[in-house]
Amino acid sequence: MHREFSEKEIIIFNKLAPEAGGSMDSQMGHPYPFILRPISHKFAESSEDFEERLNRLDTGELEFLSNLILEGKEEVRSLDPEDIDVLMDIIAKKVSSGRVEEIKEYIGIL
Repeated sequence: MHREFSEKEIIIFNKLAPEAGGSMDSQMGHPYPFILRPISHKFAESSEDFEERLNRLDTGELEFLSNLILEGKEEVRSLDPEDIDVLMDIIAKKVSSGRVEEIKEYIGIL
């Protein structure tokens, strides 16, 4: 699956993984299809690291990401379970608990 990322998505990815040097391609040269999955699986060394990275995002950026999840453009089911919990906690704090409930219902983890 190849997806063209918007400027805002690229900014968010670069905030979450500055060590990628602005590239949204894997080490194999394939473009990542999502933002959060490579952060969880390739860049973050632990769920604490994943949390620290997500906390770099402001409320608007997290709201934007949560909209992408609800539109099916951002996959979170394949994140490490601890990272899903971290993501939901941060969205609850910075966006709303109602948004977390919408996401959980959408991805089937009520």
